[in-house]
Amino acid sequence: MTARPLDTARSVSTPSSALRGEPLLDVSRLTVEYVTERGAVAACNEVSFTLRRGEILGLAGESGSGKSSLITALTRLQRLPALTTGGEIRYHTRDGHLLDLVTLDERRLRPLRWTELAIVLQSAMAAFNPVMRLKAQFADVMVEHQPGITRDEVAERTGRLLRMVGIAPERAHSYPHELSGGMRQRALIALALACEPELVVMDEPTTAVDVVMQRQILAQILRLQRRLGFAVVFVTHDLSLLMEIADRIAIMYAGRIVEIGAPQQLYTDPLHPYTRGLRDAFPPLHAPLTKLAGIPGSPPDLRDPPPGCAFHPRCAQRLPECEQVLPRLHQVLPQHGERQVACLLHDSIDPDGEAA
Repeated sequence: MTARPLDTARSVSTPSSALRGEPLLDVSRLTVEYVTERGAVAACNEVSFTLRRGEILGLAGESGSGKSSLITALTRLQRLPALTTGGEIRYHTRDGHLLDLVTLDERRLRPLRWTELAIVLQSAMAAFNPVMRLKAQFADVMVEHQPGITRDEVAERTGRLLRMVGIAPERAHSYPHELSGGMRQRALIALALACEPELVVMDEPTTAVDVVMQRQILAQILRLQRRLGFAVVFVTHDLSLLMEIADRIAIMYAGRIVEIGAPQQLYTDPLHPYTRGLRDAFPPLHAPLTKLAGIPGSPPDLRDPPPGCAFHPRCAQRLPECEQVLPRLHQVLPQHGERQVACLLHDSIDPDGEAA
C-alpha cells in the first residue's frame, strides 16, 4: 500500500475542499460526568453543536466551564474519573461514513486518529517525548497510521511539514528541549497535520508563549487552515483571540453552551449577559488599552449548581424566572442571522416550565 502524498498546495478547487460547509461533526446532547465520592458531577451538560468542513469553531469560557472535558470527549482521550454518560458525537468521514464516536470501539477508532482527527495540546514540551528526536516522533505517527510509507517518504514529509510551519527541515534532527517554546508549539502543529486530518482540535495552543509568538502562531494556523482546508475546534479562555480567527464562536458556562454566533455578532451585539461580560473582560488585540470590567461573583460549584440558569446569581439582567427555568440553546430570530442563545431574555416560556 502506497502512502498518500502530502498535498501542501491543496486549495478550494480540490474535491475535499469542495465539501466545505457540509457537516463534519454533529454533537448532540453530549454529557460528560466526573465520578466522585459525593456523586456524579456534570462537567458538560447536554452540549450540542455542529462543526462544518473547513470551519474554525472557537470555544471560549472561563476555567472550569467544561471546555477541556468537551474536547477530551470529542477526541476520546478522556480518562477516569471522567465518563461520557449521554449524547452522540456523529462524525462524517471523508469516505462518506457516519460514525458515532461515543460508541465506536477502540479497534475502529484507532485508524481515525491522525488521519481523520488530531489534537494540538497546550504544552508542547509535555506532548513531545523528551528523549526522542523530532524526526523519530514524526516517523512514529506516519508509520503507525499510513502503512506502506517508506523511510524516504517519511523524511521528505517531515521536512515539508516543518517548512510549512516556518521551521528549517534540519531541525528534524533536534530534541524537543533544543527548540524554543514557539518552535516546539509550531512543531506540534506540524505533527498534528502529519496524516492530513479533516479535523484538528487545538487546546489553547498559544497559552505557553509570549504575545509576539502568539501572533505568529495564530497567523501560521490561519495560513495552514486556508491552504489545507481542515476544520478546527480552537479552545481558549481568551475571547479576543477567537475574534481574530474563528468563523463562529461557542461560549461555554458551567458545562453548557450559552451562545453561538459569528465573531462580529458576539463582539458588537452579544445576546447572553455572560458573553457580554466575557467580551468586556479581555483587552482587544489591536485597539488601545481601556479600563476592563470584570464579571462579578464566581462560577458555580458544579457539585451543587443553582436551579434555573447557572449564570443568574451573577447576572444584573436576571428575571424572576431565571432562578427556576433552565433555558435551552435555540435559534434566535432571523434578523440575528445563524445564531443560537440560551437565555430567557430572548425566550418565551412554555407551559412545561422550560425555555421555548
